[in-house]
Order: sequence, then C-alpha cells, then structure tokens
Amino acid sequence: MKLTKYAHYLPYLAGIGVALTWGMSFTFTRGALDYLPPFHLLGLRFALAVFAMALLRFLGVIRIKVALSDYISLIPLALFQPLLYFSTETIGILLTSASYSGMMIAIIPILVAIFAAIFLKESPTKKQMFFIIASVSGVIFVIYMDAQAVFGVNPVGTVFLMITVLAGAGYNITSRKASVNHPPLRTTWVMMVFGAVIFNIIAVGEHLATGNINEYIAPLQTVEVWVAVFYLGVVSSIGGFFLYNYVLSKITATQGAVFANLITVVAITGGVIFHGETLFWYHLIGTTLILAGVWGTNYFAPSPPAMKTHQK
Repeated sequence: MKLTKYAHYLPYLAGIGVALTWGMSFTFTRGALDYLPPFHLLGLRFALAVFAMALLRFLGVIRIKVALSDYISLIPLALFQPLLYFSTETIGILLTSASYSGMMIAIIPILVAIFAAIFLKESPTKKQMFFIIASVSGVIFVIYMDAQAVFGVNPVGTVFLMITVLAGAGYNITSRKASVNHPPLRTTWVMMVFGAVIFNIIAVGEHLATGNINEYIAPLQTVEVWVAVFYLGVVSSIGGFFLYNYVLSKITATQGAVFANLITVVAITGGVIFHGETLFWYHLIGTTLILAGVWGTNYFAPSPPAMKTHQK
C-alpha cells in the first residue's frame, strides 16, 4: 500500500512525538537546574540547537531558506515561544516540581480553544469542547489533590507557570497563522536563533554582573549537564518544535494544543521514575480523563483541509 494513504495520520503521530519529547524535558530541566541557573541553561540549550541545525544544513541533511523579512515576520511567534514561555517555565520548574509544572501546562488547550475561536475562526464543536473540558478537568483534579498533599506547590512558582500557560496558548495561535507563509523547518530555525541570542545575552550578563564569567564555562565539565543540554537542545527543541510546528500546519490549533495534556502524563511518569516523585491514585484518574480528552477532541473534530499555505 502507498504510504500516502496513511498521511492523514502523520499530524497525530507527530503530536504523540511532541508529548514524549516535551514531557521528558521537565525531568531533564529539573536535573540540569541543580548545576545551572535558569537562563544559563536556556542559553546553552538553544545555542546547541542552532549549532545542530546549522550542521545539518551544512551537511545537506535539511534545507532552510530564510531571509531577513522572515525573521521580522516571525518576531511575535518568537516572543511567545521560546522567549516568554521558556523564561517563565524554567523558573516555574525551579520553584515547584517536574510533575506539578507538567500538570499546569495542561491548562493550555482550553485557552487555545478560546483564542482559536476569536483569532482564527476555528471554533471547536460541542463534542470537542466536552472532551477538552474533560481533559482539563482531569488536570485540575490532579493539581487540586496534589495541593492538598503539599506536592510541589509554591505560589510564586504557580504565577510563573500561569504566565507560561498564556504564552503557550499565544504560541499555538501565532504558529498556526505563521504556517500560511512559513514551512515548519524555517519557523523552527528562527525560534532557535532568537532563543540562542536572547538567552545567552541574559546569561552572560548575569555572570558579568556577579563577576564570575568563568562560571559560564565551568558547568560544561559535568557529564550530567551535557546530557541534559543535548536532550533539551537537540531532542526537545529541534525535534519537538519541528514536530509541533508541523502539527499546527496540518490540523486546527485546538486539536494540536490538546496534545499538551499528553505531556502531563509523560511528565508525571518522568517525575516518578527519575526523581522519585510519588504516584498517587488520583494521578491515574486524572490520566484517564486526559487520555480520553485527547482522543475525543481529535476523533470528533470536523475535517476541513489543512490551512492553505503559500510557502516561499
């Protein structure tokens, strides 16, 4: 059989790939923060991502055509993601826990559904809204139960994570709109470049302000740092963002965003396995609601053609 016969499944498989790569990123981020301050980690993460993509371009593995006008037109996207999103998310993870951070991120789909109806005219169906609400309810239930157990709860950290949620919703909308004129690889490249430049400027500035610029290089002597930065820069940043930009170029923002709830499931699993965080009975109930919500949101989605593109 021809592979093209199954092409309509690719966005959903990509969405699962996004959930796996980004869900595990909470665990690697939390571990790397034991050695690096937040913006230093982000600077190294995106610098490695740019280096890896540049190497792939040089070797001819990938082709990216990008002009100055592309960088300018994609500034709004880069402001949401990675700049605002990762700044607040990394601090939020530092102040809370890997599992709690992952659960907060799962609120994004409900905001995306609202924003998509307003800015993209992609209104979800009633059945989709039911499953979106069911999925988010599962997340809220887990967060509430974790709060009762005093599990990774920090008011300031929660505020930063709420800003992360707003930035994530904004990214979904702007990426969906950007897909009209920009292919996923170009969008991913521009995002990585903005992240590398801005976060490294902040990181170097922090070290200069404290008079210990040598500390910018010193952590690179640690194997754990290299492992975390490689995963976050290559697997999570390049792989994850390429897949997600691809998802948002093929299906609606609401459908794409609901995969964020699968990230919650992966984050909980990663927190339990790698950080010894406790798995409670209510995590299983919440996970069931999340999975049902992801399935229902996509199963009952209308099937319009993907957003028409005019890629250069």
